[in-house]
Amino acid sequence: YMSEEDAFWLLVALLKGAVHAPMEGLYHAGLPLVQQYLFQLENLVREVIPKLGEHFTQEMINPSMYASQWFITVFSYSFPFPLALRIWDVFLSEGVKIVFKVGLALLNYCQDELVKLPFEKLIHALKIFPEDAMNPDTLLPLAYSIKVSKRLEELKVDYDKTIAKPVWK
Repeated sequence: YMSEEDAFWLLVALLKGAVHAPMEGLYHAGLPLVQQYLFQLENLVREVIPKLGEHFTQEMINPSMYASQWFITVFSYSFPFPLALRIWDVFLSEGVKIVFKVGLALLNYCQDELVKLPFEKLIHALKIFPEDAMNPDTLLPLAYSIKVSKRLEELKVDYDKTIAKPVWK
């Protein structure tokens, strides 16, 4: 792979936005970038997987309950190493949109089972996905088929207008 020093400087470059948008907002107080991404993901789930989005609403599930780690670690915390490695390759090439695509693909793949579960079981299922869903050759083609770039930009504008800015001055 790479030396410790090279890994350190790669992390600095990622945080400062040398490759894509800066990631440092993921780690600031209040996790502002994570909050934006969760807002975007919640809306995308409702649009791309409406049946599951409705079930999440009924069960009062929001993305902060299952997806924060996806964005903070780019799946390296909870995914098998071969899958996480392939996601990181795309992440370094294309940026954060792969996290949205993989998350949506995973939720879509598991949707038939997830919509049957009540809150307690749903929370557990959203942390431990089935082994077949973790197969890179299954999950990544599904992820690549999901188009999110334009919608992510629109949702960022919505977020900046409504959520990120205080109502008072």
